[in-house]
Amino acid sequence: MKFNISKAKVIKDNQNQNQSQNQNQQHKKPYKSRNQQKKHFADKFAFANNEHFQSLQGSQNLQHNEDSRRLPAMLNIAVKAAVAAGNLINKAANQLQYIDLQIEKKNQNDFVTIVDKLAEKTIIDIIRKYYPSHNILAEESGEILGVDSENEKSEKSEKSEKAEKSEKSEKSEKNNNSDEAANYQWIIDPLDGTTNFIHGLPNYAVSIAIRKDETTIFAVVFDPNNNELFTATKGAGAFLNNRRIRVGKATHLSRSLIGTGFPYRDFSNLEQYLNIFRNLCKTSAGLRRPGAATLDLCNVACGRTDGFFEFGLKPWDIAAGSLIVAEAGGLVGDFFGNEDYLFKGDIIAANPKIFHELIQIISKNI
Repeated sequence: MKFNISKAKVIKDNQNQNQSQNQNQQHKKPYKSRNQQKKHFADKFAFANNEHFQSLQGSQNLQHNEDSRRLPAMLNIAVKAAVAAGNLINKAANQLQYIDLQIEKKNQNDFVTIVDKLAEKTIIDIIRKYYPSHNILAEESGEILGVDSENEKSEKSEKSEKAEKSEKSEKSEKNNNSDEAANYQWIIDPLDGTTNFIHGLPNYAVSIAIRKDETTIFAVVFDPNNNELFTATKGAGAFLNNRRIRVGKATHLSRSLIGTGFPYRDFSNLEQYLNIFRNLCKTSAGLRRPGAATLDLCNVACGRTDGFFEFGLKPWDIAAGSLIVAEAGGLVGDFFGNEDYLFKGDIIAANPKIFHELIQIISKNI
C-alpha cells in the first residue's frame, strides 16, 4: 500500500491550524464594538483605580544591572525610584492604544499625561519613605518641602520671636540630621520626552538628580525602552548598567555628531537657533534631535554623540544628565561656558575638545 507523505503532511498541518484557531477563539473575548474593546483594556489597566495602581507600582518587569550593594545608599534609593517609575511607564506604553492618557496642555507644545503624574507620584512616595525630610523639585508637582521643613514653617508662623530664639538654642543641642536633611533636594523629571511617549516614539526617560548645598552629588537616568540605567556620583565617575562610560574622542567639530533640541515652547530665540543650526550643519558631521534632553546628555556621556546644545530647558531636564556628562569626562556650561546653566536653561555639553568650538559658534549667534 502506497502512502502519500506530502498529502499526510497537509492533512496534519490543516489539523494543527484548525486546533490553533479553536484555541484562539476560546481565548478571544467577544467585543460588540471597538469602544467596548477599548473600555475592557482601559478597565484592565485601570489607572484611576487605586487597587490596580498599587499593583502596577509594585510590578518589577524591568531589572537594572547595577549592583545595589556597591551604590551609596541615597543613590540606590534614586535607582529604585527611577526603575519603579520606568516600569509603570513601560506598562502604559505597551497598552497605549487602549488607555485614556488624560492629556493636558500646560503651555504651547508642552503636555502632561496621567502617566507623567503617576510616575512622579511613584518616585515621590519612595523618596518620602526613606528621606521624608528632604526637599523635592518635581516637574509636575513643583517644589515640595521636606516634612521637617513644612513643620518648621508652620510652627514659625505661630510662634513669637522669643519662642523662635528658644527653639534655635534647643536645636543647637540636638544632632544635625534635620539641618543636613534641609540641604538636600531631589530634582525629578518623571517622564522626559512626554510628546514622544504620547505618539509611541520610544525615546523618553526618567531623570532624578540629588543636590546637597546646591551641588548635584548623585544622578540617575533610566531609559525603560532599552533597559539602560545611567548613574553618576560626584567625584566617582559615570556608569551605564554598571559599566564605566567616557565621552567621545572626536578632536574636531567637522567629525562630530551633535545633538540638539528644537525650540518648541518659547520661539523668541528661533532666529538665533536657526542661525546656529545652519552654521553647525556646515561645520559638523551632522545634527540629531531625538526629543528628550535627558537622553541627549547621556548620549554625550557615553560617546554616542560628541556634543549637545539647547535653549530654555528646565532644571529637571538637565540636572541629572549634566552630572553624568561631567563625570564621564565632558564639559557642561551655558552658551558662554559659564556654570550657571541649571536654572538659566541654556546649555552646552560636549567632550573637552569640541566644547570650546561649540561655544564659539553658538555665542557669536546669540
